[in-house]
Amino acid sequence: MRVLRLTSAGARQVASWFAGAPVPAATAARTLARRLLDAGIAHPDFGDPGPAHPDSAADRPDAAASPQGPRGPRPPDVTVVIPVRDRHAELDRCLAGLRGAAAGGERADPRVIVVDDASADPAAIAAIAARHRAGVIHRPVNGGPGAARNTGLAAAETGFVAFLDSDCVPEPGWLGRLLPHFADPAVGAVAPRIVPHQAGTGWLARYEGASSTLDMGARPSIVRPGARVSYVPGAALVVRRSAAGDGFRPGMYVGEDVDFVWRLAAAGWRVRYEPNARMGHDHRVTFRAWFARRADYGTSAAALEDLHPGAVRPLYASWWTAGAWGAALAGRPVTAAALTATATALLARRLSRVTAERWPLPAAGAAWELAVRLAGGGTLAAARPIGSALSRTWWPAAIPAALAVRKLRLPVAALILAPPLLDWADRRPPLDPARYVAARLLDDAAYSIGVWQGCVRRRTARPLLPVIGGKRPPG
Repeated sequence: MRVLRLTSAGARQVASWFAGAPVPAATAARTLARRLLDAGIAHPDFGDPGPAHPDSAADRPDAAASPQGPRGPRPPDVTVVIPVRDRHAELDRCLAGLRGAAAGGERADPRVIVVDDASADPAAIAAIAARHRAGVIHRPVNGGPGAARNTGLAAAETGFVAFLDSDCVPEPGWLGRLLPHFADPAVGAVAPRIVPHQAGTGWLARYEGASSTLDMGARPSIVRPGARVSYVPGAALVVRRSAAGDGFRPGMYVGEDVDFVWRLAAAGWRVRYEPNARMGHDHRVTFRAWFARRADYGTSAAALEDLHPGAVRPLYASWWTAGAWGAALAGRPVTAAALTATATALLARRLSRVTAERWPLPAAGAAWELAVRLAGGGTLAAARPIGSALSRTWWPAAIPAALAVRKLRLPVAALILAPPLLDWADRRPPLDPARYVAARLLDDAAYSIGVWQGCVRRRTARPLLPVIGGKRPPG
């Protein structure tokens, strides 16, 4: 949670925006709007471009003047780059979706470059691309998706590049809902929500449909380490060419998209997640392929932590929270409650300087209310990230410890089960709680195996260590 203090005029301005008023041209208003956007407290709303001509919305006569539809780039200003290796049917379907997505006619279609990353049958790839009027660049040596994207990026002549994996299935309107964000010159990249192309019937397909690691959820967000959405996948990403630089880091086969997005954010560019734009995707729904891919994702943690120190840790907590939960796990609930009460009182005293209230009275004032929510509620809510850290990273040590120490068994089991059960309650997927929890724990176990493998390869333990009392990367 984040608290932002506003002047009376600023509060009135923010209230008008949340009621639907556009941002005026005044410098002070735009500075405040930028502050809200960068803090993740507010998100840009460009309205719905409509179902009739979704990707040519910027061509409407009222698009530039309307506060709900500022002029951004148009689809012809975009080059779509599709890296592919041997996925003939998937590529054909992806290209067909691209051609049908721009309902405004041929002039609204973006240019498309297929980068053949050393396919076994390059002639087949070229034939599919030609059938959809897409260009082809053949790479003689396989370099992975990042290297293939860089090849397409270097060949692009437009101001914007959309990276799409070949197993994506574009849905109508996806591009038209992303491009308005680039009316803001500070925005360097925008990503859509990635959803299953088809609803599966098996338990794993239904789990993926509700909890895929590619799906960042239904809420918009700024994207950077520490934010609610800390990364977006490179499977579908639109980038401003001037922000992309040389593109993805050479030699990274996994996690290269996370590194790319974080480097954009570190360079001062804003990266946005726009869930109103949807991109279909063929999720892995066979157990062996799914489990192996989850482990692959985990192996990137060590490399990412080396490149972005402090950004890839299993848990971030204050000393107060860590102490309270440590006392609770040690069987000292009174000590845990005393620590939480002390942290709440100290925070209320600090907040009273902002709310202009006397401390410690009134006890029912805004300072105490905020302190109880932030310190007291935050300590209780920490059960979720602590449980996730146990199941996604620490279980190889936590489970043997719980088996050896009897009084740890129940709290460790409760902490491990709490996150998937709470997720099930939040998402209400078409899957019963038992199978959803089992799938989530398998998901976490696979990722954890990858994390430990990556740590062994790079001879580092940093991705296994929590950050206690230190500053988390700004969100």
